[in-house]
Amino acid sequence: MRHVYILRCNDDTLYTGITNDVEKRINAHNTSKAWARYTKSRRPVTLVWKKKMKDKVTAMKVEYATKRLSRAKKEEVIIGKVKAKKKKWLSETPKKPKSKAKIIKEKK
Repeated sequence: MRHVYILRCNDDTLYTGITNDVEKRINAHNTSKAWARYTKSRRPVTLVWKKKMKDKVTAMKVEYATKRLSRAKKEEVIIGKVKAKKKKWLSETPKKPKSKAKIIKEKK
């Protein structure tokens, strides 16, 4: 299982990432010298949102979509105003593309 998470940094910026162990990753953000370049100068960081994903690919897609959101939209996600059913990027299961056979049948 992978998690997509949002951290609030000491300077009030937001950082989005993915991990398979949230607690270990937050600890790395707060203490590691080798990793977490962005958060290194913005410590301490606190977890403000996380969502469990069923696989790495889905987690990466949700992370990418989350990073593209405006700060205001991320704040809405954090406080729970955005529902998973309304936002495709929050969904855990991506839609499967239609097979070519179905597309051909629909055209006839």
